[in-house]
Amino acid sequence: VQLVASGGGLVQAGGSLRLSCAAFGFTFDDYAITWFRQDPGKEREAISCISSSDPNTFYADSVKGRFTISSDIAKNTVYLQMNNLKPEDTARYYCSASIACQGVPEVWSAGTLVTVSS
Repeated sequence: VQLVASGGGLVQAGGSLRLSCAAFGFTFDDYAITWFRQDPGKEREAISCISSSDPNTFYADSVKGRFTISSDIAKNTVYLQMNNLKPEDTARYYCSASIACQGVPEVWSAGTLVTVSS
């Protein structure tokens, strides 16, 4: 049972990236998938969550209007489309699976690094 996050990289401010979170060994549709990010020296921040049991997706205020979370059940993958990236979005991004959004994460991915240059 694992989650694999990918898609990070180096981008200029104003650019876009799409992160992927692929689930292996379980059906992610039975869980809520949350994207977190953490920059060294800062607290981990939950930035977006999607759950098949809740039609309302969650976005932190810091990313609302710029990031979009979506899922592809056939690929067992959740995506995070990040547009209009800012230097303050620089962080390592992780995805996690939990019973519900804001629930205790049960599975974590390794991080994928996003660096936004000014």
